[in-house]
Formats: sequence, structure tokens, C-alpha cells
Amino acid sequence: MYKIKEKKVLAEKTVMMEITAPDIAKKTKPGNFVILRINEKGERIPLTIADHNLKTITIIFLVVGRTTEDLSKLNEGDNILDVAGPLGNPIKAKKYGTIVFVAGGLGIAAIYPQLKALKESNKIISIIGAKTKELLFLVDEIKENSNETIICTDDGSYGKKGFVTDALKELIEQEQINHIITIGPPVMMKAVSELTRGKLETTASINSIMVDGIGMCGSCRIHLNNKIRFACVDGPEFNAHEVDWDELIKRNSKYKEEEHECMCLKDK
Repeated sequence: MYKIKEKKVLAEKTVMMEITAPDIAKKTKPGNFVILRINEKGERIPLTIADHNLKTITIIFLVVGRTTEDLSKLNEGDNILDVAGPLGNPIKAKKYGTIVFVAGGLGIAAIYPQLKALKESNKIISIIGAKTKELLFLVDEIKENSNETIICTDDGSYGKKGFVTDALKELIEQEQINHIITIGPPVMMKAVSELTRGKLETTASINSIMVDGIGMCGSCRIHLNNKIRFACVDGPEFNAHEVDWDELIKRNSKYKEEEHECMCLKDK
């Protein structure tokens, strides 16, 4: 059992939980994730480790389905049955030069530990985006760990009006960039990949559908230059220009109908 030490609502339907898990916390590195199960009848879901210390890990999740809704209803002092991790490969913490992080949605949480790991030896420019101001979170933390931060909202309610790719296009024309790291919805990462193809080395951090997290079930498979790879054990970082984005987007929406039915059954 893993006790929830702290819980905060960071933005609309976006929840942060600090969980007591010393064995996981001691081995965690930036880029790692966990798979958790709320109870014996619960679904297994993967979540990025947004932060950690020697005793706790921090997760940030968006309430989009039955499991995340159930998780959001737990409070400080409650327990989560299973937390497995740290899983996945840590990021390559090396000197690139100038790195631009492009993140949207929950990708904002995922770039946070990476910024802290890379800021000492690199110039960091962070571009983060959301549909509206109410959906933004960790803004101060991102600014604190970046040399420059560009914030975009689709409706213009905060920062620049438009998509993160609009801001990235402008930046490419103005700045000497050595590496791009993008984390967020697959549609956004595809757009970033298309913008930088043939111009800039680009890494995408992929969190696809997962079940076991150890490469056995095959649910998280992606095609990389027509070769099968698994996000859980080969990733989560991949060369963005080698990913078959259309297939990934299609696979990630595979269970939309079942998720809807599950939510409807809950409400009956």
C-alpha cells in the first residue's frame, strides 16, 4: 500500500499527488514513470514521475476517464494498492547547447524533472501550451528552471495566442538551437516533428497505451522506421522523425468507445 502524503488540484481536472514510496523514489531518475492500480479491481495506468525526493514520488494526472476520476477522489492519508516503478529509461543528461522543450497538456509535468536535470549544462528555452489559461500549471516552476519561457494558449487568455508550434517556428528563425525535446499529445508532437524535420534533431517522449510496463503485453508498441519498438522498455524517448505518428494517434484512440461505456456504467 502506498499512502498519499499530499494532494493538490493544479488546474481544471489536473491533480498532483505526492505518494510515499521510498524504494521507488531512491531509484528514480528524470524520464522514469510508474504504473499504478488503485485497488484490486482497478485498471493499470502509466504516469510520469514529475518529481521525487528520497521518500516520495510526485505524479500529475488529468482526469479523463474512469480510473483517473477514481484516483482524483482519493485524499491525503488514503492508500493506493499498487505502484510499480521506476520504469522506462531515464533521459540522456548531457550537454547539447541550447535545448528547446515543447510541451502541451500533461507534457508540462513531464518536462519539469528534465529541466532540472539539464539546466546546469545547457541553455533551456521552454515553450508550454494549453487551450486556455485555466488549464496551465507549474508555470512558476518551469520559469524557474528555464533561461526563457514562452507560454501559449489557443484562445489567447495567457501569453501568446496560438499553438506551441507557432511559437517554435518563430524561435527557430531567431535562435541557434541544438536540440528539441517535445512531450505532450501525439498530434502536437507530430506537428513539432514535421516542423523540425530536416532542420533540427528532435526527441519525442511517448506515453502510449500500456498495460504491464515491462514489454510483455505489446500494448505500447510503436513503429520506428517500420521497426516495432515498445514505449515502456525502449522508450519513452525516441527520434521524433522516425515515429509513425499516424499509427500512434490511431492506436491511442483505440479504446475511446470502451472508456465512454465505462463512464456511463459508473453513472448508472
